[in-house]
Amino acid sequence: MNKDELKIFLERIKNEEISIDDGVEKIKKLEYDDLGYAKIDNHREIRNGYPEVIYCENKSNEHIKGIMENMLKTGNNILATRATRENYEYVKDIDSDIEYYEIPRLIVIKKKKINIIGGTVLIATGGTSDIKVAEEAAITLEIFGNKVERLYDVGVAGIHRLLSNKDKLNEANVIITVAGMEGALASVVGGLTDKPVIAVPTSVGYGASFNGLAALLAMLNSCASGVGVVNIDNGFGAGYLASTINRQIES
Repeated sequence: MNKDELKIFLERIKNEEISIDDGVEKIKKLEYDDLGYAKIDNHREIRNGYPEVIYCENKSNEHIKGIMENMLKTGNNILATRATRENYEYVKDIDSDIEYYEIPRLIVIKKKKINIIGGTVLIATGGTSDIKVAEEAAITLEIFGNKVERLYDVGVAGIHRLLSNKDKLNEANVIITVAGMEGALASVVGGLTDKPVIAVPTSVGYGASFNGLAALLAMLNSCASGVGVVNIDNGFGAGYLASTINRQIES
């Protein structure tokens, strides 16, 4: 339940369309549902603007399915990250609207209309190898109601590919840069635009990249102003943050 739905619900109690007792029972369930192995935060969309997201890695198939079945009762859209094909095969029969995105490893169930908010969020990658992380950000943004523009394989090894798309940088509300190796893309983009830039280091690279640590440190030490950095391979975190910024810009 989001803030708008809560207002409608309270209006229905006020107009005696819902009894006070039924209203109290509904509100009691807004706090969380305790499944023993998980406590489902039903109140999160009211507090944060978005419902709880399921992180599937290291969870059993049974727990993932139980959490999804509980969350379906709310009628919200469901996003599950770091989901394997095996996870999806186990839960795919719980709802007809379920989808699996193989590259970013996401399970999505769309139960509510997605209303578009704000302007465009541009996602740029250094290389094709970074698309897995970029798509995690992109699908997260889309299920949260953002318009997404993809600009893939525009890294600094062929910087003319990025410079020929400067109009896209200028048109976006928020920019996400996704890059491994030395992670230079974030600094270059940050130096070309007045838009907030969210940098995502990826674990793409040879030995001395240290599974993304080199890119992370380079992005944290960027000389370009207005660049913020999320954790290695954290496309979801970048998408969530970009959506929050995009919504505030248009509010």
